[in-house]
Order: sequence, then C-alpha cells, then structure tokens
Amino acid sequence: MKNICIIGGSTGIGKALADSLADEHRVYATFHKHEISSTSTCTYHHLNVLDEYPDTSFLPERIDALIYCPGSINLKPFNRIPASDFLQDYMLNVLGAVKCIQAVLPNLKKSNQGSVVMFSTVAVQTGMPFHAIVSSSKAAVEGLTRALAAELAPVIRVNCIAPSLTDTPLANSLLSTEEKILASANRHPMKKIGTAQDLAAMAKFLVLEDSTWITGQIFHVDGGLSAIR
Repeated sequence: MKNICIIGGSTGIGKALADSLADEHRVYATFHKHEISSTSTCTYHHLNVLDEYPDTSFLPERIDALIYCPGSINLKPFNRIPASDFLQDYMLNVLGAVKCIQAVLPNLKKSNQGSVVMFSTVAVQTGMPFHAIVSSSKAAVEGLTRALAAELAPVIRVNCIAPSLTDTPLANSLLSTEEKILASANRHPMKKIGTAQDLAAMAKFLVLEDSTWITGQIFHVDGGLSAIR
C-alpha cells in the first residue's frame, strides 16, 4: 500500500484520481476552496499552494507519489493581457508546483519508488489562439518536469501529462452548451471530449509499479489532437 499525496484532490481530475486510488492506497488530498469530507483511506486537508511555505505537516514520513493538479484556463486575446495575468498564472501552475515538490521532497526520498506527476496542456505543443497565458506557464511546467527528472533520478521519477480540453469544473465555461461540447469534440480525431477519469487513469499508471522505467516524459492524453488530423 502506497502513501500518495494529491494536491488539488477535491474536484475534477484530482478527485477522480483520489477515488481511483483510495481503495488500495492511503491518499492524502488537499483542497483550497472546495472542501470535501475524508474517508478511511482518503483524508482531505486545506492547503494554499501560493503560501510562501505550504504546510504539508499532515503527511506521513514517507510519501511514494506526489501529483500536482491545480491549474487554470485563462483564454484572452494577447493584446488585452496585462503582465499581472501572466504572473498570476505562472505562480499557480509553476511556483505552486515548485513549492509543493520542495516541501514533500524529503518524504519522497524515503520511498523506494518515488514519483511526481504534473499537468501541462496540449496548447504547449500545438499553438492555439488566445492560449498565450496558459501555454506559457505550462511550457515552464514541461521544462521543470525534464529538469527534475534528470536531477532526482534514480530515486524519484518525474513525468507530466498534457491533456486537451477535458470535461471538468475548470472547463465549465468552455463546455456550457451542447453546441460548444459538439464543436470541441469534433476538433479531436477521437470525436469526443476527454473525461477526468481518462486523465486520472494515466496519472494512476505513472505513480504505480508498471511505470518504474518511465521518467522525464510528457504524455499527450488529448484525443489525438497534438499528433493527427
């Protein structure tokens, strides 16, 4: 049984992942705004990833996996974006991950098979209009993934998942009507929208035993959007 920490585990992909892992592993999940009740194998703790020193004292001495799920979808025309919007997005997606990984690193080093998983976006590889904010910060996440994978090997593996638009609360405004859902689905070769469970399944694979020879990789779980037309 592994000890797994999910940052941002109360909604969307994080919640789907916590539900998937909790039957067989001890899950320590965090929330910021969306409080949720703990269960016997999944405990929830309030955490603000933007604090100077995020409080991870609720974790046990050994953590086998850390998954950083917080993210944003802030789509605007480039000429209307103040610099503060770029900074705010970078703080959540990059510095939040940095702070949490640094805080949990001593716990991860006590594991025989430590693993870190972060999330990027298909918009890093595939240029899309109005995605300047999120593609900039998530590109930094991909660079951080590779740098940490090199630095922390062979003790800790570090990988990243780059999804396309996924049916989660974060994307509600982009999938608020049947017309929007159909239009988005038709942009993907698989002709459907991804689900939180699709992404959780990939994250689960990356933190368990079947992936112990995988590190430094960016996995495009995007309905084929980044690779085929």
